[in-house]
Amino acid sequence: MGLRDAGFRVLAGVELHPVAAETYRKNHPDHKLFEADICKLDPYEVMEKLGVQAGELDIVAGCPPCQGFSTHRTRKKSFSVEDKRNDLVFEYMRFVRAFLPKVVMMENVPALANDGRATLVLRELANLGYFISKNTLQVKDAAEFGVPQRRKRMILIASRFGPVAEPVPVKIKSTVSDVLAKLPLPGSKGDVLHDYFPARTEKTKTIISMIPKDGGSRTDLPKEYWLPCHLKGNGYLDVYGRMAWDKVAPTLTGGCTNPSKGRFIHPDQDRSITLREAALLQTFPENYYFSLAGGRDFAALMIGNALPPIFIKAHAESIREHLESHHQN
Repeated sequence: MGLRDAGFRVLAGVELHPVAAETYRKNHPDHKLFEADICKLDPYEVMEKLGVQAGELDIVAGCPPCQGFSTHRTRKKSFSVEDKRNDLVFEYMRFVRAFLPKVVMMENVPALANDGRATLVLRELANLGYFISKNTLQVKDAAEFGVPQRRKRMILIASRFGPVAEPVPVKIKSTVSDVLAKLPLPGSKGDVLHDYFPARTEKTKTIISMIPKDGGSRTDLPKEYWLPCHLKGNGYLDVYGRMAWDKVAPTLTGGCTNPSKGRFIHPDQDRSITLREAALLQTFPENYYFSLAGGRDFAALMIGNALPPIFIKAHAESIREHLESHHQN
């Protein structure tokens, strides 16, 4: 979406999971979708099917699954080494080698920036003729580019024509209020992603109701309502916390509609945010389709793991201007 909204014509995508693939097709019916394991996909066959030659494509954009690099998993450092998904960045590079696009763009969690795999990627890009500088790979907060959410992400952008100008951060950040305040109460919208009340135990309902409105935390509760695991240590302080109207939301995760997974309680209503509210905080349009064929938890996983379109749009606009400038010269 971010690429499309910046003026690019997206030709194709690759997606392995059938429910995610259904979601992609529904929203982007004019794209060619390769529903396959990228490790088993031949980039030269893809090029032939798309009718493109090496060096012709403007951009290859990739978001290799990042769970293996997530800060949650890398608290146990062995996970960051053993998780096989970490090496999917090299599958992305396999496609870059074949397509030799004018620009490459790759997104991931910040931890990849300090991983040896990133060094290998930058080295190979330089060998392939891409311009590499200190700004090629950066960690940025999506909130600086209009996303109403604190979401730090690594972004790598390299061109064969020289440095790509940095997008200008917004002067005023978007907040939770900007996105959620206008929505009707769940149950009145006619939207299956919004009109849903998950079953909660009475204890959980009581805990949620006692969290102070507009940014309160579980630490505000009387100790008798603390969970046993919280009594043993501070743990994750955002768990059972409310969002604040006039601040950006916390980083959304795959558990973004579960109050036990983070600060995902509505600012003043006694409930967690809905799937639609989570999608809006990720800057998807209000009518964006997310399949429920895998259940609501999988829909939350798709939304929480997504890359905010507005974040990529800002960078893609800079890339488009860079390419147009080179074409004119």
